[in-house]
Amino acid sequence: MAAPTFDLQSHSTASDGSLAPAAVVEAAHAAGVELLALSDHDTVDGLDEAFAAASQTAGALTLVGAVEISSLDLGGKDLHILGYGIDHHDPVLLARLKLWREDRWTRGERIAEAMRENGWQVTLPERGEQPLGRPQIAAAIFDDPANAERTVAEGLKNSTDLLVAYLVEAAPGYRDRTAPTVGEAVEAIHEAGGKAIWAHPYWDFRDQAQHEAARDALERFAALGGDGVEAFYISHTEEQTLRLVELAAGLEMLTTGSADFHGPGNPNFSAFRNFSLYGLEPNLGSIDLR
Repeated sequence: MAAPTFDLQSHSTASDGSLAPAAVVEAAHAAGVELLALSDHDTVDGLDEAFAAASQTAGALTLVGAVEISSLDLGGKDLHILGYGIDHHDPVLLARLKLWREDRWTRGERIAEAMRENGWQVTLPERGEQPLGRPQIAAAIFDDPANAERTVAEGLKNSTDLLVAYLVEAAPGYRDRTAPTVGEAVEAIHEAGGKAIWAHPYWDFRDQAQHEAARDALERFAALGGDGVEAFYISHTEEQTLRLVELAAGLEMLTTGSADFHGPGNPNFSAFRNFSLYGLEPNLGSIDLR
């Protein structure tokens, strides 16, 4: 089957991607993406540059202004909420994102301390405006020569392996963030004129036994005003995708998708359009600006 021509999640150097915003747009255009979202973590700092680059594609690529907000579900579970079509100059949204980036840094420092207690060498970048997330922490640990012998001994081939082993929920280095809640993230997106979409549900609920938990989380999200779900995703299986599409239809929610591009050298998220629709029809609603 042909690869989708939309790709509604990508990341630049404004958060944890390896390419500048304009270069992300250029790479997407070269890959045949027609509808792109730049959705950096808790920041919209790359969007002006990205829109300027998109304007140079002579209409071949349409950019959707977006953001990916890390938020707290029941029990402190970390859910990522994508906001599409936001006013990225809205002062209230900008103030909220600044507060939430500060919470990310505080959480990152607690994660770093937990990993040091576990015997790892951890050196964080200097605290600043750029958001700090678990992928950056995992990369800093994996790339530190002081940890090289241990990563080999534990069979950790890249920073993603280290993240999954140590920085996901219930792992030794995992620490919760404190804000925002899912409801607060949805409210912020709506007040900035956007649509709120739950990103990559089966990243958060990975086991087959967690199907029902994912369903319950989607129903809670819908009850809080959530508009849709990222049903089509690079790591979602056909079964998971079909299930999400069916659940979304029953809840009258949108269904989006992405390859979650982070840069050409990323071990897992390195290519645009690298996800499948499995013959299903997405429901992008007003997000589709083409």
